[in-house]
Amino acid sequence: MGLFKHDARVIKFDVLRKAADLAYAGELTEEKMNAYYKDLIPGTKANYRCCVYKEREILRQRGRLVRGLMANDVEKNNPKQIVQVIEAACDGCTIRKILVTDNCRKCMAKSCMASCNFGAISMGENRAVIDYDKCKECGACARNCPYHAIVVTERPCKSACPVDAIAWNEDNIAVIDETKCINCGRCVAACPFGAIEDISWIVPVIDDIREGKKLIAMVAPSIQGQFEGVTLDQIKKGIIELGFADCVEVALGADAVAKKEYEELKKHKEAGVPMTTSCCPAFVNMAKIHFPTVYEKNVSTMVSPMMARAAMIKDEDPDAEIVFIGPCLAKKQEAMEEHTNVDYVLTFEELAAMFISRHIYLKDYTTDDTTWEASVHGRNFAQGGGVSKAVVEAAKEAGEEGITSYYADGAMECKKQLLLMKVGRFNFDILEGMCCDGGCINGPCGISDAADVRKRMNQENINKKETINEVLDKVNFENRDLHLHREK
Repeated sequence: MGLFKHDARVIKFDVLRKAADLAYAGELTEEKMNAYYKDLIPGTKANYRCCVYKEREILRQRGRLVRGLMANDVEKNNPKQIVQVIEAACDGCTIRKILVTDNCRKCMAKSCMASCNFGAISMGENRAVIDYDKCKECGACARNCPYHAIVVTERPCKSACPVDAIAWNEDNIAVIDETKCINCGRCVAACPFGAIEDISWIVPVIDDIREGKKLIAMVAPSIQGQFEGVTLDQIKKGIIELGFADCVEVALGADAVAKKEYEELKKHKEAGVPMTTSCCPAFVNMAKIHFPTVYEKNVSTMVSPMMARAAMIKDEDPDAEIVFIGPCLAKKQEAMEEHTNVDYVLTFEELAAMFISRHIYLKDYTTDDTTWEASVHGRNFAQGGGVSKAVVEAAKEAGEEGITSYYADGAMECKKQLLLMKVGRFNFDILEGMCCDGGCINGPCGISDAADVRKRMNQENINKKETINEVLDKVNFENRDLHLHREK
């Protein structure tokens, strides 16, 4: 869903923009943000909640996350838990999982009562009634009702989570199990109240810009097409106008990773062991946390394109700070791993807020079609299936045909294929796992609909014919070690 079709995301964006305004002016304080919340929600009439005071409290908690603080006034910092629940925003969600609707006919069969092993259902005056003190939420009554009058309503965040990392506390507020969470952001995208959000690094980035530090932005391939009517070159020029020293494409790192992953895949094929890609950090987290044997045996040891491109920048300019810009929340966690060269991660939402705060209009910039850094294969890492296609392309350029691949579209499919790989039933050479349906163009912090992004990307890239090898011949990637040397 595009940014401006979701009221909760619009409000989040408003808070990001105001924080950017104040940070650029060197005037960001909690007091000024609190004053802004009253301007954003004036008077005494609530728009979405029981009262304006709760709405302002939710804004205050959003403001904490925007400033890099923990939600719910938690003082102990846990920066690697990127995804957090705003408790004040969560309590408007449906509490009862099993519900009897008006379709109940009080039928003579009473199948719902007969199927309940806990004595939780009785016949009331107008319809069946559930005693929630006895109900175990097993769903047997719903499955057996001949009128389908009993519905099972799972909370959106829980049903979206592929790794069962969400439960409830005693107050029925969502709680994230940090030992299971892969920071994929599916719960963020699924919550209709905007109660689950991410920690932002927008403030320290702006602070470093104001201090005159040299920041180099790296844009994810999925940025192409996020802004309607502008080219990637115009986006890059706008980013430099924000105060960055330069802006480069991560897609060049994607080209390098595709070639190196093919070389690693050859060894896997010789050993008869299938391999997975490594570019989606949420997918890698899923394997590492929930399928550790697959992680050790099958997951590619290549660093992600983000890390590959960052390493190249650091070689050229060791003193530069590197800021990755993409649609992904798990990238924020990846940027804090021991092997990182990335200093900060911004999302497309945060970038757009910075553009608006600085009154930057991308269409005002002229476009230069000579600034391409990567092949279309590297750029297509952003689209579902694009990673494995790039590896197959690298194989073809090396003279090898017949590489078989499977694209796992979305976190649930990733989980299924990792399970098949675990039990030895995955029958392809390489598995591409993307936790976001459709790939990175549908990341939780994108600002345009994925279908529109795909169309714009393909249109801009249509005449680009360079091969992966032709691109990499221009840079020194051949002898670079892109392996992530894991501890066994």
